[in-house]
Order: sequence, then C-alpha cells, then structure tokens
Amino acid sequence: MPKQEAPLLQLQDYLPDGSFEKVLYYLQHHKVHLTISRKRQSILGDYRHAHSDKNHRISVNGNLNKYAFLITLLHELAHLFTYERYGHRVQAHGREWKDEFGKILAEFLLKKIFPADIEKALYNTLRNPAASSCGDEKLLRVLHNYDDKPAGVHLVEQLPEGTLFVIKGGRVFKKGEKIRKRFKCVEVKTGKFYLFSAVYEVELV
Repeated sequence: MPKQEAPLLQLQDYLPDGSFEKVLYYLQHHKVHLTISRKRQSILGDYRHAHSDKNHRISVNGNLNKYAFLITLLHELAHLFTYERYGHRVQAHGREWKDEFGKILAEFLLKKIFPADIEKALYNTLRNPAASSCGDEKLLRVLHNYDDKPAGVHLVEQLPEGTLFVIKGGRVFKKGEKIRKRFKCVEVKTGKFYLFSAVYEVELV
C-alpha cells in the first residue's frame, strides 16, 4: 500500500484544533516515523515497533476525518507505550494495551477537543476499548457523521433489506437479514453469502 511520510508541520492539517502540540511531543519524544496511507478497508492504522536501526513506525489512513485520524493515532501510540513497557510479553490488545489507550485517550478528552457526540462515544469506549480501530461500531457510526462523504455513499445498515449495492472493486451484493451485529448479504454474481459490518461504506447500484 503506497504511503507518504508526513512532515510534522503538515500534520496539523490532519488533526483537530488543540491536539497538534501534544501529538507532536509524543511523536518526537518516542522517535516515531509516521506515514499517511491511502484508504484501507480492513484497518485504519498500524504500528510496528522499533528494531535494529529503525524507529517506531505508525501509519494512519489519510482519508479519515480529523477526529477519526486523532483517535486512530492515539490507538497506535497506545501500542507503542505498551511495547515499551512490556515488550512481547503481553497480548496485543490485552489489559495492558487497554490501560495505555485509556490513559492517553482521557488526556485528550480533558482538552475538550471533540464534539459532544464523539466525546460521549469515547467515554463509553474507555470502559472497554475495541481491539481493532475499526471494531467499535458505535464510535465509527458517530465519527461517520463528520466524514466528507462523496455522493451516493451509504452505510450498510442504512439500506433497506433487498437493496443492491456495490463495493470497491465492482462486486455487487444484495442486502439480507441481520445476524447479531452483521448483515448477511449475497454476492449477485456467485450466489455466495458474506457478512458485512453495519458501518461498512458502500454505493448503490
């Protein structure tokens, strides 16, 4: 996936007001090599620990709105803090990571950077952070309201049952019933069934 290194001063363009100086401190203090990635469907960010002559590396999707970008970056910084304290001795998204993410998230919540609806969702997240930056559907749903959405883009949950939709790559699906938290959809061409997240972005046929 092509990436571009983010000049630190230009990073302000990706962050909400009031967050840049503290983010800059963490990146410089921990010698983080930050890259901005193109859109990735399965992940919003990624962390690779320092080794040999390479610094810690974090990548964040550049298409995210400013609040989602900051939250994803904090998610990955929490991985860095966890690694520095525990190395490989703990699970990637275990209690130790949740503690670190909770602490850094609370620090930015105190700055009153986020709109009220995102702030409320984040306080709920603090109780039990999702393992994946894509995994907290309630938070993603709220963050979606602040996206600069192209015309015709919808969340799967917004579509009536039986609606035809297309995903990246041109594959066409028909929305089916909800099974627990996901929707069972059939690919029109193959007849195979797939489960889609309620907050997966699609376009109408």
